[in-house]
Amino acid sequence: MFSTALLGWLGAALSMSLPWPQVYRSCIQGRTGGLSATACWLGLAMPVGWITYGLLAGETVQVVTNTVNGAAGLGVLAVVLWRRGELRTVRKLLITASSAAGVLAAVGVSVAVAALTDATGDHVAGVLGLILAGTSFVSAIPQPLSLLRDRTQDLSGLSPLRWRLAAGACASWMTYGLTTGQTAVWLSAVVGLTSALIVCSILFLAGRTAPVREAAPVARGVAAVARPARVVRPAAVHAAVTASAATGVTATLVRPGPARVVRAAAAVSRSARPVSGAGVAPARVPRPARPAAARTARGIARVATA
Repeated sequence: MFSTALLGWLGAALSMSLPWPQVYRSCIQGRTGGLSATACWLGLAMPVGWITYGLLAGETVQVVTNTVNGAAGLGVLAVVLWRRGELRTVRKLLITASSAAGVLAAVGVSVAVAALTDATGDHVAGVLGLILAGTSFVSAIPQPLSLLRDRTQDLSGLSPLRWRLAAGACASWMTYGLTTGQTAVWLSAVVGLTSALIVCSILFLAGRTAPVREAAPVARGVAAVARPARVVRPAAVHAAVTASAATGVTATLVRPGPARVVRAAAAVSRSARPVSGAGVAPARVPRPARPAAARTARGIARVATA
C-alpha cells in the first residue's frame, strides 16, 4: 500500500514538473512555433476536469497535481493566443476551443449531478473519469497529428524535456492506475504515454537531421557572390580610361617605366666638375663674342700707332 502511494506521488511530482520547461520556452523566451492551439486549450481544460475528479473521489494527489498543471497550461495558452493573432479569430476559436468547451461542460454537469441528486461522489467521479479518459484520446491527438502532417514546420516552440517528463509521468500514472484498479487513470495514462513517445521521436529525428548552421548565414533569397579583387589604378590611367569612355576613342595605355632617381643638387654639382688626368683634355671654355664697334676701334688704334 505504501509503495502504491509512493508511485502515485512520483507520478504527481513528474506531472507537476513537466509543464515548466514549456512555460519557460513559451512565456519567458516567447517561442511558440510548433504548438497546437487545440492542445493548448485542452492543456487548461483537462486539469480542471481532473481536479473535479479528485475532489469527487477524494484523491488529493489528483487535486494537487492538476492545480499546478492547470496554472502552467493557462500561462502557455495566454502566450500562444497573444503572440499568434490568427488564433484569436472567431473561426479559429470555434475550431480550437471546441474540445475544451466539451470537457468543461462535462465537468459542470458532473458537479450539478453531485450537488443536486443523491448520487455519491464516487459514482459521479467514475462517470467523469471515463469521460476524461475518452477525452484524453482527443487531447493526445492534436499535437502529434500537427507534427506528422507538416514535418517542415518550425519546432522551436516545443520543449523536448517537457515531453520526456510527460512520458515518465504517464508511465507512472499507468502503473498507479493499474495497481489501484482505477480504469480511468491508467487508460488515460496509456493514451498520454503514446502521444508523448510520438512527439519525442519526432523531436529526436528533427534534431538528428537539422542542417549545420554556417558561421555567417547568408540572407534568405540572396545568393552568395564572390567579390573580385579590387584593382587600384594610377591616377593617369584612370583619367585616360575615363576620357576614352567619354569620347569613344580607344586610349593606349603605356605602362609606367621604372622610377627615375633624382639626385640631390650637391651630387649633381660634384659630377659636373671637369675631370683631369692623363689622356684627358681639359674642357675648353668659349670666350664671349665682342661687339662690332669695339673691334673697329681696336683696329684704328693699331693703324695710328704704326
